[in-house]
Amino acid sequence: MKRILLFVATNLAVVLVLGMVSRLLGVDRYLTANGLNLGALLAFAAIMGFGGAIISLLMSKTIAKWSSGVQVITGNEGPDEAWIVNTVQRFAQQANIGMPEVGVFQGEPNAFATGAFKNNALVAVSTGLLQGMTREEVEAVIGHEVAHVANGDMVTMTLIQGVMNTFVVFLSRVIGYVVDGFLQRGEQRSGPGIGYYVTTIVLDILLGFLAAIIVAWFSRQREFRADRGSATLMGRKQPMINALARLGGMVPGELPKGLQSMGITSGVGKLFSTHPPIEERIAALQQG
Repeated sequence: MKRILLFVATNLAVVLVLGMVSRLLGVDRYLTANGLNLGALLAFAAIMGFGGAIISLLMSKTIAKWSSGVQVITGNEGPDEAWIVNTVQRFAQQANIGMPEVGVFQGEPNAFATGAFKNNALVAVSTGLLQGMTREEVEAVIGHEVAHVANGDMVTMTLIQGVMNTFVVFLSRVIGYVVDGFLQRGEQRSGPGIGYYVTTIVLDILLGFLAAIIVAWFSRQREFRADRGSATLMGRKQPMINALARLGGMVPGELPKGLQSMGITSGVGKLFSTHPPIEERIAALQQG
C-alpha cells in the first residue's frame, strides 16, 4: 500500500513540477495565448504516462502467465516441484514477504518475478534453467527473483516508466505546438496544423528512445541489488556468482517485453539492455 501511495504521490508531483516549470518559463502564457489549455495537457500527459504503466502493472501476473505459458505449481506435483516451492517459501519468509505464486514455463534458461504487490507476486523459472543448472545455482536464481519482489522492483520500475512516459507526452506536444505556431505565423489559427502532428509523432519516437535508455539504466541498477539480495538470502555470494557464470555460457531465453526487466538475464544492446553484462555483475558481487 505504501508503494501505491508513493506511485500516486509521484504522479501528482510530476504534474506539479511540469506546471511550475511551464509557468516559470512563460510557456503557459504562450500556450494559453495560442489556444492550448496547459492544465488539460498536463492531465492528459499524466493519464497517458501513468495510466498505461499502472494498468500493465496490475495485470502483470495474468499477462505473464499467458504470454510465457507459466504453469503454476503447488509442490504436490512431484519432488522437484516440491523443492522449488519450498525454496521460494523459505526465501519469502527470510525476506518478510507473502508467499508468491510459483510457476514453471517451457523455454531456454531464464526466470522472472512479477506482480503489483509484494505479498501477491509470481516467481517463475524455465525448464531450461532447471535442466542446465545445479540445484544450488537454481536456488541462487530463485533468491534473485525473490529479492526483486522484496525490493519492490516491479512498482519502482513502473513508477520510473510512468514518469518518463509523462515527460515524453508533455514535451512532444508542447514543442509540437510551438513548431506549429512558428509555421503558421500570420495565418488564422483554428487548431493544430500539420506541423503539430508531424513534430509530435517524431518527438514521441525520439524522446521515447531516450526514455527507454533511462529506464534501462535504472533497471540495470536494480539487477545489481537483486544479485546482492540473493547472496544475502543464501548467506554467501558464491552460489549467485556460479549461477551468473553458468548463465554466461548459455543462450538466454527471451522473455516478453513487459517481463524483461524482472528476468535473470536479457540479450539486448547495452544502452537498451535491462540487465548489466554478466561479467560486471560477477565483478560487483566479488567486490561487494
